[in-house]
Amino acid sequence: MSDTPASLEHSPLGRSAAYPDQYDASLLFPLLRAENRAALGIKEGDGLPFVGEDEWHGYELSWLNAKGKPMVAVGRFRLPADAPGLIESKSFKLYLNSFNQTRFHRREDVVATLERDLSAAVGGRVGVDLLGVDDDALTPRRLPGECIDELDIAIDDYTPSAAHLGLEQGAGNEIVEETLHSHLLKSNCPVTGQPDWGSVMVRYRGPKLDREGLLRYLVGFRLAQGFHEHCVEQIFADLMAKAAPDSLLVLARYVRRGGLDISPWRATPGLRPPSPLRLARQ
Repeated sequence: MSDTPASLEHSPLGRSAAYPDQYDASLLFPLLRAENRAALGIKEGDGLPFVGEDEWHGYELSWLNAKGKPMVAVGRFRLPADAPGLIESKSFKLYLNSFNQTRFHRREDVVATLERDLSAAVGGRVGVDLLGVDDDALTPRRLPGECIDELDIAIDDYTPSAAHLGLEQGAGNEIVEETLHSHLLKSNCPVTGQPDWGSVMVRYRGPKLDREGLLRYLVGFRLAQGFHEHCVEQIFADLMAKAAPDSLLVLARYVRRGGLDISPWRATPGLRPPSPLRLARQ
């Protein structure tokens, strides 16, 4: 696996592709995380400064039962952040659609197949749940905490710069615990240039963050190129470097594209995001 430009040239992302209707695990196109992490100062073999998962929802998932009757579900996939690989999104879509005309005797067989193939592709244990299309877990909810989007600030920098991050002036040595969120996150696919819209939540314990600086920083991803997972890891790394909180959780929930949404989260050990948590835009 490699996420170098040469390997991406062979991926289906940004190219026309036929949609298969018979199961084909070879459609999955894994990418290594290491190169993008190296740019953040995270060296392979040194251990990760965070725990986390990439949670995907697949809304285009169907197969045939033993009698040939179509079955449908929403797939929830949890890819561990400590796995060396991630899945390129269009290959994931093609792979899921390859189930369309394939017969499975039991729902459990579908889950087992998905877990086996995805775990092999990323090099780590992937969890899979199949949800009914009316499952309560899919009910839209709101991000917890305070929204900082109404701050009346001027912004003229649309590239991510950790220089915007800092502590609130006059807060002294006060230690706070708070959850902040914004719906103004936007980044761009590094291959196709297509916009990726999302919401981001920051939960931390430590010196109080300057909220205006945090919002300027988050808006700075607007013209940046990066996969969802890497954007979240950059936010986590920059906040740790600039604010040194005792604990930190960064969660992004991106808008669905191509029948898939991706919601990566990274945290200091001991923190987890609230679950289930699916937003209306997803």
